Amino acid sequence: METDFYWRMGLVCARIPAGTVATYGQIALLCGKPKNSRQVGYGLKRNLAGKGVPAHRIVNSRGMLSGAANFDTPDLQALLLREEGVEVLWTPEGWKVDLERFLWRNTLEDALRLREEFEAAGEK
Repeated sequence: METDFYWRMGLVCARIPAGTVATYGQIALLCGKPKNSRQVGYGLKRNLAGKGVPAHRIVNSRGMLSGAANFDTPDLQALLLREEGVEVLWTPEGWKVDLERFLWRNTLEDALRLREEFEAAGEK
């Protein structure tokens, strides 16, 4: 069910620590739907950011800030990341984060804890 995915997505995104970023694919994988990275982007456009989801911490698989449509100004995502200590650089392709330095390296324990939460809420 679509709303189940967005509920899961909200839980996963809330776990991204300040000062790090996660990719759309990483969020989809942790939600149990590894092929749904585009749905993560769609979920952010559905204003999940307004519901406490830190949308500014989500970037594409190359570290590019691709969520400008989710923010009031095109550079707001970069500004919010910088305020958390994430270095954001301008490239000819746009704003970019070094994933080697700033990617959230979730653990197996993180994934298992999320799975338990999903199951405890009746999500299987």
